[in-house]
Amino acid sequence: MAVATASGWIHVLPPALRSILANIPAQVLNELEEVRIREGRPLEIGFMGEYYFVTAEGILTSQIHEAYIPVREDGHQLLDVLTNHSLYTMEEQLRRGYVTIAGGHRIGLAGRTVLTNGKVSHLRDIAGFNIRIAREKQGISTSLMPLLLDFRQQSIHHTLIVSPPQHGKTTMLRDMARSISDGRWNHPDVNWRGLKVGIVDERSEIAGCVRGVPCFDVGARTDVLDGCPKAEGMMMLIRSMSPDVLVVDEFGREEDVSAMNEAIHAGVRVVASAHGADVKEIARRPGIGPLVEAGIFTRIVVLKRVRKQWTLRVYDEKQRALQTPVSHRSGREGEAHY
Repeated sequence: MAVATASGWIHVLPPALRSILANIPAQVLNELEEVRIREGRPLEIGFMGEYYFVTAEGILTSQIHEAYIPVREDGHQLLDVLTNHSLYTMEEQLRRGYVTIAGGHRIGLAGRTVLTNGKVSHLRDIAGFNIRIAREKQGISTSLMPLLLDFRQQSIHHTLIVSPPQHGKTTMLRDMARSISDGRWNHPDVNWRGLKVGIVDERSEIAGCVRGVPCFDVGARTDVLDGCPKAEGMMMLIRSMSPDVLVVDEFGREEDVSAMNEAIHAGVRVVASAHGADVKEIARRPGIGPLVEAGIFTRIVVLKRVRKQWTLRVYDEKQRALQTPVSHRSGREGEAHY
């Protein structure tokens, strides 16, 4: 449910927390990736792989006793805004453990689970929040695109983006969708037009839609199915929007695998992401592993980050490296230096 503007995640915070975070250094605020709010425990932020506590004056510190300690009222006010003053209407999001606000920012929730027939039905006594801030970095896929081109079909290869959490999968997917849609292939011998792209944005993070309209630039020829489960969404887009390429994030459940097989056999190229440290680890996962081992993904891209340094490795369907590992040091938003 969208409750903030693309750049306005800070406005969902209660006044006390908003005032504190508004006082942290501007450079840190612009690079912020996570804000962790835990009732009765120190306020913590994460940026570029580093983590600090924050004092009541907005000063970064490594000392727990110096940090601001969120109180119960902070959590209640934040949850009230996130649920638009109605926990009942947000029951499905609470069951999944997160709420996505406009701009693609995901707010993870922790508290006491309520079980129905042995499965989580919803959360109660929510006392922990993790605001994961989405940022658009146009151009980061520029050097990757030539390695993904399928010259025989004048399209792209079925591609899997692999990385641990918070190492750049969604940011890379978003820029790849834009490049494919706008025909930004970055190859001297390629002048193909852009392809029709369909994004199944189950968590509203790739496109950051507000009332169905993307807040991020995902390309001129891109259609987005927002807030829809991936398996169902892939089939819906194939039937209704005839995409050339489907883009999905955090793929791996059994139903996702089945839908992806159908999409591939329908002649649609697929770009997906999945959590994993490397190709070997992803190949052992029960859902997606058989697709990797069968060579369905003819390009596998592994992303990793240590502080401000990213490494990127590209493999073919036989898990052979296509190039020497390259790195990317982050600069200003919009810059890419692979």
